[in-house]
Amino acid sequence: MSSNVTLKQIAEALGVSAMTVSRVINNKANVDEKTRKRVLEKAKSMGYTPNHVAKSLVSKKTHTIGVVIPEIHHVFFSEVVSGIEAVVYENDYQLFLTNSAENAEREKNVIEALRSKRVDGILISCAENSEDLGYYKRLIKSGLNLVFFDRCVENIGASCVSVNDETSSYQITEHLINHGYTSIAHLSGPKNLSVGRERLRGYKRALEENHLPVKDEWIVESGFREEGGYKAMNSIFALPKSEWPRAVVALNDPAAFGAMKAIEEQGLSIPDDIAIVGFSDDVRAELMSCPLTTVQQPAFMLGKKAAEKLIKSIESDDEPIENIELHTNLKIRSSCGSHENT
Repeated sequence: MSSNVTLKQIAEALGVSAMTVSRVINNKANVDEKTRKRVLEKAKSMGYTPNHVAKSLVSKKTHTIGVVIPEIHHVFFSEVVSGIEAVVYENDYQLFLTNSAENAEREKNVIEALRSKRVDGILISCAENSEDLGYYKRLIKSGLNLVFFDRCVENIGASCVSVNDETSSYQITEHLINHGYTSIAHLSGPKNLSVGRERLRGYKRALEENHLPVKDEWIVESGFREEGGYKAMNSIFALPKSEWPRAVVALNDPAAFGAMKAIEEQGLSIPDDIAIVGFSDDVRAELMSCPLTTVQQPAFMLGKKAAEKLIKSIESDDEPIENIELHTNLKIRSSCGSHENT
């Protein structure tokens, strides 16, 4: 049988109307169960496959969603995508996954490719050098359903799903302070993204509320990758040794891993000489030679919430714009130490 089986052919084979077959295929009511079963069995035996192109012309929807992640190596994003997939599958949508590779121009290219496929909406976690807010505004103005996740652009008319970055950063910095550390550096993120601004704000608030110094030379932008953390930590080591901090709060776990390499290359011990904490609870965190204290993010749930929000936005013009925050937990391991000396 040809792969281009039509509803009319199924109807003729069964001696029923094409309208009846259409109602069964599209899971409509007012068809008795015996007829429904006969239609579905015949459609399967004839090798019928739905014509999604024709269906989309009628509904003006493709039932496809685009996802843009900034990198494929970070386990956090694979867990987020798993959460997205669970919701997409349950709601009978299809998923196009793309990677910006932390490059703003490439991010625009993949978004335009997704738009050319007529996706109903896009979930995006911004590349670290994405600064063209006007581009996102034009996407929203064009009518594209857009939801940010993890790395968000705020106050431009799109929903965002993230964790409580400012509070989490405050808590993990205060954890170091409670263990006696008074000279604490921060490997920071891009200030154009909410995740960078909020984690920096939490770090500063913890120091200020505990009357500890906030030194510009101890705040170095690392970005989200190992090599950035390595370079940022070495720039701190370029300071006179007497000015080295005794602890470090890294933007995320990969940046912390890079910083740990730099610390070890200096012949220093973690946490005896320098304590360090991260953010995200990467699968490698507990496998390091000195297991990394970090903030555990609910990555799978974050993906689910983002996908649910996007699908609601696609299916209802009245869905409100929201900033949804999920809560985190501290994962205390060896790298934070428990020393009273600073």
